[in-house]
Amino acid sequence: MTSAPRFIPLDFTERTPEEMKARARAFHEELRRRRTVREFSTRPIPKEVIEDAVRAAGSAPSGANLQPWHFVAIQDPETKRRVREAAEKEEREFYGGRAPQEWLDALAPLGTDEHKPYLEQAPCLIAVFAKNYSLLPDGRKVKNYYVTESVGIALGFLIASLHHAGLATLTHTPSPMGFLSEVLKRPANERAFLLLVVGYPAASAQVPDIRKKPLEEIATFV
Repeated sequence: MTSAPRFIPLDFTERTPEEMKARARAFHEELRRRRTVREFSTRPIPKEVIEDAVRAAGSAPSGANLQPWHFVAIQDPETKRRVREAAEKEEREFYGGRAPQEWLDALAPLGTDEHKPYLEQAPCLIAVFAKNYSLLPDGRKVKNYYVTESVGIALGFLIASLHHAGLATLTHTPSPMGFLSEVLKRPANERAFLLLVVGYPAASAQVPDIRKKPLEEIATFV
């Protein structure tokens, strides 16, 4: 028998229209400066920042509140080395023939290739895993719903939180990513979703000269 749902008062702060507009504009301006970085400093970063950013990610909405995600923060140099070696193996096959030319043409303006030194240089990697099902203490399986959507939202929270804290990130998605489960010894109910590279940008870091689409191209108001 299913127990009746329990509700508590909403913790919500209402703001004036002027405050809302100012906060929305300030948040946009802050995120507008966010850029994907591929040149990282080796400077260490506070563990507490990573912990709070993951807490922020864990506050994201999810299907049936099942929270189908797991985050593995990697700062151990040897583990980062193993991740890099496995990732570059997949990337060599990707750039060497697995990827269609159309995909390679789309990546060309970004200047990417199979070499991923930042996977060792950056002080932290966060491997994001999606859980298609969870396991109860007695071993029973619980199916998770809207897994991809839920993990994607949590990842957005994570990236925004790290940028807000003052760190740079890179979303890395080698294909396939099964090696992450092997290197990190993750259980069978988790599949690698994305590898997030985190740290300070190198002093000499440069980024591609690209632009984001304007509002009128990405939104319709009716």
